[in-house]
Amino acid sequence: MLSEKSRPIIEATLPIIAERINDITPDFYRRMFAARPDLMDGMFSRSSQLEGTQPKALAGSIAVFASYIVQNPNSYPDEVLSRVAHKHASLGLKEEEYPTVYKYLFEAIAANLGDLATPEIVEAWTEVYWLMGNALIKLEKGLYASQANDVMFAPFKLVERKETGENVVVLTFEPADETPMTESKGGQYISIIVPARDGLRQARQYTLLPSEKNQRRIGVKLDPNGEMTSILHELEVGAVVEISNPYGDLTLEGFGDPEAPLYLFSAGIGTTPMLSFLSELVEKGSTRPVTVVHADRRLDTWPLREELTELVGKLPNARLVSFIEGEGGDYTGRVDVSKLDVPSNANVYLCGPLPFMQGVRSALVEAGVPGKNINYEIFGPDQWMLHDQAREA
Repeated sequence: MLSEKSRPIIEATLPIIAERINDITPDFYRRMFAARPDLMDGMFSRSSQLEGTQPKALAGSIAVFASYIVQNPNSYPDEVLSRVAHKHASLGLKEEEYPTVYKYLFEAIAANLGDLATPEIVEAWTEVYWLMGNALIKLEKGLYASQANDVMFAPFKLVERKETGENVVVLTFEPADETPMTESKGGQYISIIVPARDGLRQARQYTLLPSEKNQRRIGVKLDPNGEMTSILHELEVGAVVEISNPYGDLTLEGFGDPEAPLYLFSAGIGTTPMLSFLSELVEKGSTRPVTVVHADRRLDTWPLREELTELVGKLPNARLVSFIEGEGGDYTGRVDVSKLDVPSNANVYLCGPLPFMQGVRSALVEAGVPGKNINYEIFGPDQWMLHDQAREA
């Protein structure tokens, strides 16, 4: 809980910090990587740094946390903390790195604020940092303890590669040593580490597809402007990579009424978590009403279409609805929520490009589905949730 001494200081300075945080965080990363270049190897994404998405996500999480605890003194923004903790755990972030982050973040704050960074202001924001940091450390320790092993990454060998849709390859890995595997939940992801062209190890997160118990299976869409997807596409059977334990809080457990109608909206490669949800429902013999809605440019660009169709067919109360910009879909054009009769008590999951998810979410809310019933997955640093939390705080 934020102290009574610090609360008015944070409340008064929050607008200043929020205004400057997008300048502070890039400076923080520059300082930290200059002093600790090892952190870029296997942990931080070089692409996300260059694009500015990771600094913006960090900036948003700090500002949202501070705003939330000022307005809600007896609670924390649990959804933000959970999402961040799972991402940290997938990268193997350790408790001892938090003082490092603190050191260089507050150097950047002092440099940016100048004379405004009085001892009282620094002390108050230090309290905010460690309230958030300690909450994350506790969550991350729990996530690590829940695994079937005590390693951050284990070696896995590529045993199969299969192309699907347009510029998507499905990679199947099996353990290359005796490290016990944690069973994943539908919707979870792993971090995979491979060397970049210059040898620097880079981690990327991919949703786990349905697979055999002793396998990890992912779908990788080629990004012409990306640093790592082309390398993953070029992997040959027999290649060994590093893979984390499964993490991610976008699961069917604990989200809304488990018997309520379930709506799964996806576009493009965003179909991957929906496949794992459906596989989990099939395995449990679920009779829940499920509507799967997928959007794509053409039928032949739709990745894993046959597998998705097969899973839907195994559920007695499931249907598949497609919106295809070309020919062959149930509907032509973009997703039109008005054609789906989504009930107000539906539980909804979204995954796809950000504009797609924003459009579908807005249409669902307008149709009477409460925002709290709508969950989503973003591939990359999550800025959308932070903006939503900021508005709600």
